[in-house]
Amino acid sequence: MNFLLEHGLTVFGQWISIAELVGQICALAVVFLAERRTLWTWPVQVGATVLLFAVYTSAHLGGLASRQVAILLISLYGWWAWARRKDPVYGVVVRKGRLVERLVMTGVFAAGTVAMALLLDALNASWAPWPDAAIFIGTLVAFGAQGLGLVEFWLVWLAVDAIGVPLQIASGLYFSAAIYLVFAVLVIHGWWSWNRSAQRARAEVTAASS
Repeated sequence: MNFLLEHGLTVFGQWISIAELVGQICALAVVFLAERRTLWTWPVQVGATVLLFAVYTSAHLGGLASRQVAILLISLYGWWAWARRKDPVYGVVVRKGRLVERLVMTGVFAAGTVAMALLLDALNASWAPWPDAAIFIGTLVAFGAQGLGLVEFWLVWLAVDAIGVPLQIASGLYFSAAIYLVFAVLVIHGWWSWNRSAQRARAEVTAASS
């Protein structure tokens, strides 16, 4: 791992280690794979979290490193959950969330952001605790909903991207901001794809019960 952290290349005027570059590429691949509802989504995500955990630990960014641990745990759950609901033709079965599930997602996002922002502010752990907290909590909510196969997880990711791009630019992290923009394009397409699949699945259930 030290080799991957100590060697790298310059991208957009910023030096980036092999571990960070491969980790970010894997993170992008996860969005691409998730759109196709393939089980490979989760092992690739696990690889991304391991690499990015090493990157953030070496940079002494405990909060971001902790975020990777949380994502890793949710990814292991998602891997298990998708393996149980895999369809031989369409991949994992997806659906739109029920009203109560949408309310829970919204409530967790809002309450979690407030709690996390206050914690970051109290610890003086972030110069922008509110958007920082929203990205952290939004990421966990998105991965949790993705593990359940809910179409709405793409909308949570879109909210995270909308918050993340200006934060990365304000932080001078232009490469990361560019990655977030690519994420946003993939997320919009992924939402469209999953939404169509959910509508088709619901139509098939309706037809079968008629």
